[in-house]
Amino acid sequence: MLIPSELRYSSDHEWARASGEVVRVGITDYAQDALGDVVFVELPKVGLVVGAHGALGEVESTKSVSEIYSPVSGTVSAVNDTLATTPESVNTDPYGEGWICEITTADSSEYDALLDATGYEALTNN
Repeated sequence: MLIPSELRYSSDHEWARASGEVVRVGITDYAQDALGDVVFVELPKVGLVVGAHGALGEVESTKSVSEIYSPVSGTVSAVNDTLATTPESVNTDPYGEGWICEITTADSSEYDALLDATGYEALTNN
C-alpha cells in the first residue's frame, strides 16, 4: 500500500495536499483498494461550502458505494472533471490523476491536525 510521506490523511481514508490556502483532496490507495474497481465518481459542486468531515460526494465501485468526506473546512474551488469519463483513475493513480477536488480553506490548523504518513499507516494496520 502506497502512503506518500508528503501528504496528510484523514481517518475517513482521504488524503490532502496543501498549497497555500488550497487543499487538494482524494481517496487513499488503501480506500481505492478496499472499494475495488471504481465505475463512477459523484463530484461536489464548485462553490460548495463544506465543514471538516462533511460529505463531498460518492465513489461507486463494482463492490459498493462509499461517501467522500472533506478533511478540512472551506469552499470547493475546483473539481477533477476528467473523472466523469475516466473514474478508474481513482484506482490507477489515486494520488495523481485520481484527485477529487480542491478546497480553499482559511484555517490551516485543520490541515495541520490531519494524520501524517506514519499515523495513517498505524490506522490502516489495525
